[in-house]
Amino acid sequence: MGEDAESPKINHTFLRDYVTEADVISTVEFNQTGDLLATGDKGGRVVIFQRETELKGELEEAGEVGDSGEYNVYSTFQSHEPDFDYLKSLEIEEKINKIRWLPQQNAAHFLLSTNDKTVKLWKVSERDKRPEGYNLKDEEGRIKDVSTITSLRVPVLKPTDLMVEVRPRRVFANGHTYHINSISVNSDGETYLSADDLRINMWHLDITDRSFNIVDIKPANMEDLTEVITAAEFHPHHCHLFVYSSSKGTLRLCDMRASALCDKHTKLFEEPEDPGSRSFFSEIISSVSDVKFSHSGRYLLTRDYLTAKVWDLNMDKGPVETYQVHEYLRSKLCSLYENDCIFDKFECVWNSSDSVIMTGAYNSFFRMFDRETGRGVTLEAWRENSKPRAVLRTRRVYTGGKRRRGDVGVDSLDFTKKILHMAWHPAENIIAIAATNNLYIFQDRVNPDAQTQ
Repeated sequence: MGEDAESPKINHTFLRDYVTEADVISTVEFNQTGDLLATGDKGGRVVIFQRETELKGELEEAGEVGDSGEYNVYSTFQSHEPDFDYLKSLEIEEKINKIRWLPQQNAAHFLLSTNDKTVKLWKVSERDKRPEGYNLKDEEGRIKDVSTITSLRVPVLKPTDLMVEVRPRRVFANGHTYHINSISVNSDGETYLSADDLRINMWHLDITDRSFNIVDIKPANMEDLTEVITAAEFHPHHCHLFVYSSSKGTLRLCDMRASALCDKHTKLFEEPEDPGSRSFFSEIISSVSDVKFSHSGRYLLTRDYLTAKVWDLNMDKGPVETYQVHEYLRSKLCSLYENDCIFDKFECVWNSSDSVIMTGAYNSFFRMFDRETGRGVTLEAWRENSKPRAVLRTRRVYTGGKRRRGDVGVDSLDFTKKILHMAWHPAENIIAIAATNNLYIFQDRVNPDAQTQ
């Protein structure tokens, strides 16, 4: 039977590449052991992946190196729904801005998730037994007629299929006038901070109806506003220290022992600007999009539009290390401003030993820098690398000189394929990369393997 010449043909390439906005991943986070990995998306959903620990243990006993980095879906739940602020006539998106795991205290896991306005605490637990033998209920859960009960039974727990339960335990609402950009759990395990454009609040995990404002940079007259808060994080070991970054490229380290309201910082970290290189875009590209303490607590890692920088807490005159992520885009800033890409907020992460840093770029590229040698490598997260045992190949952006085979020209970069969100396993060389609606998990081995979820 022949095909009608006028019948529409299905563009399978378009269907494969078509991505709904709700499916785009907006945050990625490992828990403290690295056995669980949570992602949030613009549709308000949280997907938790679990590492295959049984397979890992069997391979280790056999002395083999296998796919111990494999993660499978553990649980999926709807964290936030779209809402509406009737006082301001504004829609509140369901998009998950950040996820942070709490230190595990028992068999259950707890995590915080936030959209623009509301932070929620979730409990993730397993149940493989169910009670049977109720006196006042039948097997289907209906209440029995008391007159029909002739004997008393002792309820017993019977094995059942494993169930993963996710329940909301706390809802921390009405704490922010502006959009929340950061949450960070304190090392004391009892408090956390949430930051928006102008304020940082500290919450107790057991108290939902009030928070303590610890930073407020809102001027009396909003016309005098010159900078906003872009990110904030607690120190990994000292519960009284936290840092926040600004749109002016500065970092402020605050000590809560000095005063309850930390409007006066303990240390200010900023890099002196070269007047000769100042342009219309200077302030935009110097805005810090992410800040992370090193695991040791000694260093700070920041990301602005073109560079990643490492700062020493003992040296506030400037960064001790600066890494050019995509300097070749400096000549393209005008077009990047016109298509709003210049406002993209790239994240950055440390490896477990603080010896390597990682951050994202365009064209599905992400970059790693070895702090000891200063050398950087460009890698690509795409479908060909999602095949089992596929080797991650290095890529290079051609900017001049001799062109090598496989080089990508600056004008050929796809700015819609951006790597904004990523996470590094807390103890091993396993990384999670979010590329639009795809999550790539790569593991470093003698022959690196790659896997996609």
